[in-house]
Amino acid sequence: MNETTQNYFEKNREIHLSELKELLRIPSISAESQYKDDVSQAAHWITKSLQKAGMENVEVIPTDGHPVVYGDWLHAEGKPTVLIYGHYDVQPVDPVELWDSPPFEPDIRDNRIYARGASDDKGQTFMHIKALEALLQIEGALPFNFKFCIEGEEEIGSPNLDRFVAERKEQLAADVLVISDTPMLEKGRPAICTGLRGLCSLQIDVKGTKGDLHSGLYGGAVQNPIHALVQLLDSMRNEDGQITIDGFYDHVTPLSKEEKEAFEALGYDEGAMQQELEAPELFGEKGYTTLERTWVRPTLEVNGIYGGFQGEGVKTVIPAEAHAKITCRLVPDQDPEEVVSLIEKHIANHTPKGVTITIKRYDSGRPFATPIDHSAIQAAGRAYEKVYETPVAFTRMGGSVPIVETFNRLLQLPVVLMGFGLPNENFHAPNEHFHLENFDKGLLTLCEYWYELERTLTK
Repeated sequence: MNETTQNYFEKNREIHLSELKELLRIPSISAESQYKDDVSQAAHWITKSLQKAGMENVEVIPTDGHPVVYGDWLHAEGKPTVLIYGHYDVQPVDPVELWDSPPFEPDIRDNRIYARGASDDKGQTFMHIKALEALLQIEGALPFNFKFCIEGEEEIGSPNLDRFVAERKEQLAADVLVISDTPMLEKGRPAICTGLRGLCSLQIDVKGTKGDLHSGLYGGAVQNPIHALVQLLDSMRNEDGQITIDGFYDHVTPLSKEEKEAFEALGYDEGAMQQELEAPELFGEKGYTTLERTWVRPTLEVNGIYGGFQGEGVKTVIPAEAHAKITCRLVPDQDPEEVVSLIEKHIANHTPKGVTITIKRYDSGRPFATPIDHSAIQAAGRAYEKVYETPVAFTRMGGSVPIVETFNRLLQLPVVLMGFGLPNENFHAPNEHFHLENFDKGLLTLCEYWYELERTLTK
């Protein structure tokens, strides 16, 4: 580990945390139109931070939605180019009453910084900027050419980034892509993610009568949309956790013997997970371990269901409509559009009598997997091990970062997913936080990675 780099970060730690707090105070919620100006403010904050770090050609590039921030440093003549991706938008904060401190008033306690976006992904994106700033301050140059692509729509499925990447392939061309938006295996156990699940999502709207009805006058004479919706949803999964939609598993790539053995070797503690979640018991597709269920098996989840009277007490009505939101996590080689079509066909074949159903499609993204033997990935593993002093784990991740597959497909470059968050840091939930131990070690690991990668690529 480079002592000069370590001394630099120790000396500037409070300054860096103060700057991170500035970014975290901006409520850049991409999903809600009322925060459009705040999302733009966050983009311009990132712009100034890149410029301060020493990046050039920095610009805020408009899209049909929220802007993308680009910047580069291209003075390493004859050297490879690294593209760094991150996002500055964040999830909504609801239910806000469950936060122990206001979500956009960063608070440090127990060596953790609490705020929406602290871990996902402002904190980790910020680390990349500060790591290169440190190297420029210390060395006066960087070991590679670097480009940044930092977007503001990741939390809504990056609807405009595919076209952005396709239109700017030359500007974004690089030899390796590095992203920090994935978790470590657990505290003290760094991990490099080699696969991400894909995503598809939809909303089901069930309509009965023209309006709510008195349950005494009409109960038993008409279909209740909530009952119909529950019946429909129940037809999609059996008691063993298996999806019962025809064709759902047709293109799922089976887990290889080597992958299964590698997962088992991680020694994952399912009991600790159950205790952490305060769950009565763990549940999932029969015949698979928890890691297999969350990393390499597809899912169908009901994320929200609503309809009828929601107030205190009882109101004796038969509601006129009911609604559900569904997402599926997908694995290689499932196609999001095909899976949604299968669900729509299932709904058409299982719609209860007495209601009509409409479906609205939402975000989608393809799954991604990469071999672990690429030199850029192995170099990342060595960098982690030097700083954390423990072997790195090569893992999959149950979540989705749809743009990863896009970058890989359009730019034809390896993707290194080296994250520094922890699985229990409540990203997407109240009290999101980032362990500052990993903020400190993460900065050192990123700097070590650039040195390690330089040694690897110049052999």
